[in-house]
Amino acid sequence: MVGVSELVVDVNGLRVSYGSVVVLEDVSLAAARGEVVAVMGVNGAGKSTLLSCLAGLRRPNGGSIRVLGGPPRDTADYWRRVVLVADLPTWYPGLTVREHIELVRMTSAPADGWCLDPDELIDAFALTSRADAVPLTLSSGQRQRLSLACALARPSDLLLLDEPEQSLDAGFRKQLASLLRESYAPSGATVVMATHDLEFAEVAGARRILIEDGSATEATT
Repeated sequence: MVGVSELVVDVNGLRVSYGSVVVLEDVSLAAARGEVVAVMGVNGAGKSTLLSCLAGLRRPNGGSIRVLGGPPRDTADYWRRVVLVADLPTWYPGLTVREHIELVRMTSAPADGWCLDPDELIDAFALTSRADAVPLTLSSGQRQRLSLACALARPSDLLLLDEPEQSLDAGFRKQLASLLRESYAPSGATVVMATHDLEFAEVAGARRILIEDGSATEATT
């Protein structure tokens, strides 16, 4: 049984609607420090909406959300501890792959926690041959790997991933899942991710939550 003090994410009775359309109804979710949680479901089930609420980018219509001991909020202090990878970012014109990763590192406040230096990230995300290229010349898979590398270029307590497997080949999906399971989560950081890929979730050692018809249940098989 996870103690309340150990919870990084604590969602109770969440309700979200778009006008008269209810997307999430009475959804509860908990994620402990050092845990990987995969939120699964068909397109339109509400996975991305849930992540937006956790990120403080959307206010729910009902229920409660606590992240890192308080309500999520779109503030600098919050984003020092939380990282969101959703849509691909807007890249800085003229900066190379290496310079994007170095920029994230330079602008991050010193903190304890898991992170790799730029050279290690470039190697881990299979970008060595493209380290001096600008992002717009990369393939879609390479840009996704760069986005993930930038997300892990600074320490964080919570990593929110919206379908991180998109555009990644099968081999690198397993590599990313193993990194989350064997390195990132054991450092004490927490991962909550939306994904369609059951194998990816299993390799990441994720506890699986299924969203269906607006409600959430924990997968048992």
